[in-house]
Amino acid sequence: MTPDATATATAEAVSEVAAAFMLDGATYARGAELGFEGLDFYTAGRGGALGPVAADVVTATFVFWTPGVVRASWERGLQVMEPHDAADRFAAAGHAWAEEHLADVDGLDHLADLLGAVVAGAPVAAAPLFAAWRARPEPEPDRPVALVLHRMHLLRELRGALHGAAVLAAGLTPHEAVTIRAPGMLGLYGYDGPAPSAEATGVQARWAEAEAATDRALAPAYAVLDGAEQEDLRDRLVALLAAVSG
Repeated sequence: MTPDATATATAEAVSEVAAAFMLDGATYARGAELGFEGLDFYTAGRGGALGPVAADVVTATFVFWTPGVVRASWERGLQVMEPHDAADRFAAAGHAWAEEHLADVDGLDHLADLLGAVVAGAPVAAAPLFAAWRARPEPEPDRPVALVLHRMHLLRELRGALHGAAVLAAGLTPHEAVTIRAPGMLGLYGYDGPAPSAEATGVQARWAEAEAATDRALAPAYAVLDGAEQEDLRDRLVALLAAVSG
């Protein structure tokens, strides 16, 4: 298996597995216990790996969210706790979610090792939030379920950063991208409704171009694994996604 093929075959799992804990009500119940309002735990937690930065820095890394939504949420979160602390609490919520929902998946120790090789060797160019998260502490090896989730989160941040760059390079706006990929999230991201331009001729082709460019940009991260290991990783991530989806 080639790195390009691996990037394409694992795209859905990389995007969706770690996202599952971010969409789980228990995560935001934990955030409320800590003093966060609504989705502020997401903003403060995910962006918190960057440290005490200006809201525009967080907006730059989130790419698809509107600046006003990010700024208001980030600044509220700063009143609750220091960003690195928020990041660690957010990660801990993800680890707890994984240990509740994914503990029965086979071979997580080995999957953690494969993911560890990928995220450790991946270039950080154009992926500052990935780099920030990679610098944060991760679970100990005796918690393989949590470790898999943590490393999937890192890989998701890497793919997300490269995807954001590919979308912009393809000539799409963030609003158009959300309209195409996740129209149900438009309001959450701060948009009043779909982007009318998303229906224009050529926009879907540019979206497909951005998806392909994302896979090409991510492919070098998988080159640390040989072909058999890449195939193994693909199969394990497909199984992991099935466990999350089922």
